[in-house]
Amino acid sequence: MRRSEVLAEESIVCLQKALNHLREIWELIGIPEDQRLQRTEVVKKHIKDLLDMMIAEEESLKERLIKSISVCQKELNTLCSELHVEPFQEEGETTILQLEKDLRTQVELMRKQKKERRQELKLLQEQDQELCEILCMPHYDIDSNSVPSLEELNQFRQHVATLRETKASRREEFVNIKRQIILCMEELDHTPDTSFERDVVCEDEDAFCLSLENIATLQKLLRQLEMRKSQNEAVCEGLRAQIRELWDRLQIPAEEREAVATVMTGSKAKVKKALQLEVDRLEELKMQNMKKVIEAIRVELAQYWDQCFYSQEQRQAFAPYYDEDYTENLLQLHDAEIVRLKNYYEVHKELFEGVQKWEESWRLFLEFERKASDPSRFTNRGGNLLKEEKQRAKLQKTLPKLEEELKARIETWEQEHSKAFVVNGQKFMEYVMEQWEMHRLEKERAKQERQLKNKKQTETEMLYGSIPRTPNKRQGLTPNRPGKVRKPIITSTCLGKKTPQAGRNGANKENLELNGSILSGGYPALAPLQRNFSINSVASTYSEFAVIHLFLISTSLWGAHSWGRVGIFPRAPRLLGQFFGG
Repeated sequence: MRRSEVLAEESIVCLQKALNHLREIWELIGIPEDQRLQRTEVVKKHIKDLLDMMIAEEESLKERLIKSISVCQKELNTLCSELHVEPFQEEGETTILQLEKDLRTQVELMRKQKKERRQELKLLQEQDQELCEILCMPHYDIDSNSVPSLEELNQFRQHVATLRETKASRREEFVNIKRQIILCMEELDHTPDTSFERDVVCEDEDAFCLSLENIATLQKLLRQLEMRKSQNEAVCEGLRAQIRELWDRLQIPAEEREAVATVMTGSKAKVKKALQLEVDRLEELKMQNMKKVIEAIRVELAQYWDQCFYSQEQRQAFAPYYDEDYTENLLQLHDAEIVRLKNYYEVHKELFEGVQKWEESWRLFLEFERKASDPSRFTNRGGNLLKEEKQRAKLQKTLPKLEEELKARIETWEQEHSKAFVVNGQKFMEYVMEQWEMHRLEKERAKQERQLKNKKQTETEMLYGSIPRTPNKRQGLTPNRPGKVRKPIITSTCLGKKTPQAGRNGANKENLELNGSILSGGYPALAPLQRNFSINSVASTYSEFAVIHLFLISTSLWGAHSWGRVGIFPRAPRLLGQFFGG
């Protein structure tokens, strides 16, 4: 039994006791029956009224609960629709009171969600409005009167976050551009003269509209200022170059140059003005020293002629160079020619540098050729012969390779420019072939001179006899030998088969690699052999040059040791030279 039912029975018992107690009181008092009846009616009426009132209140409570349930259900359905969620459904059977409580709780929860969503929507709209005003972008399209769904709010949040990132990036770009603009304006001594420039430089950064149009205008303004700055720098650098050139031409002393050293850097307006004043002063001074300036220009002009490999005809084509009437017009002609040559050199700089490299290699090659005919190079004590051989071998590889490379580059250049590339008035490869031909003719001439000299010497010896060519041995350099040494009989058929004697050490150990012969033992009988065995007289190509040279070194060294030491066959070196065409 429920406790409420127990309480109801107890209430009935209490009521019964109360009525019994009333009857007892009435009995003691002696209340007549009719009055007892009346009094009982009154008690009944009070009890009935009280119970009716209580029942009415409970009925009213029930009605209110039912009404609340109806209202809550209606509101809950509306909220679910606004919040875009599934309608609320009570799980299982429940009482009116529990249903009303559950519905009311759910309504309160839905109201809270609705309120939060509307608050967030309002906040996002405020942020969107602020960002869109700064970025000059349209507002986010969303219904302000309806309750946004979670998906709509999420999209709105992402949109606002994107706007924030856009604002941050544009602001950073704006700040960077503004800083560069201010620096350029300071460099140019430029004062903002338009409303936009004043907004950029003078106004608060937060108040500037970060629209794409404004950013583009900022970038355009910066480009304009940078262009003006670059032009200013170019003008200032040109003025400085002009000043240095005038200093050199006028031979301005260092003390006077240091007086304007402060304006030799920077490109501000005041620097530009000071540079222009210095140029004007030097130009005036130049007019006063016309001859001196023109002569300085001619020195510079000759340097450019050399760098551009101008021929004598090309140099003579510039007639003002030889004019002695030093006038302003003559100076202008020289200045114009200098400018033309500078531009010409810069355009062909790589080719000229390549030709210069070939010239240096060619001079080194000729130097090696000259040294090859020098007999004294076999008596060096510093290993120079080996060094020369290494350099010579390297040059034999690099010189033709350099010629081929230059030939290809020049052919490409001539195709691009549709004109010939000339060196000293002729095409480069023609110039190279001419140098080789001149070198060949020079070797042929030297060879003929040697042959004529040898012929005369032979005739003289046939008439008057030969002179021994073995000098006294130098003290301290000759190794110990037995008292009796059998002298070998040497014929011309075994010149290339004689092997150097082992076990003999000379003073010059650097050249022991060359078949181990003693080069400093005091045997000058090698001199005629060297004189007649010139590389220039034998080699005409790179390959012949290498082969004959190596053969010459080995043959000459042991030949000098054998023939020169014993003093026999004094004519053998000359015969060997004739054998090789010398």
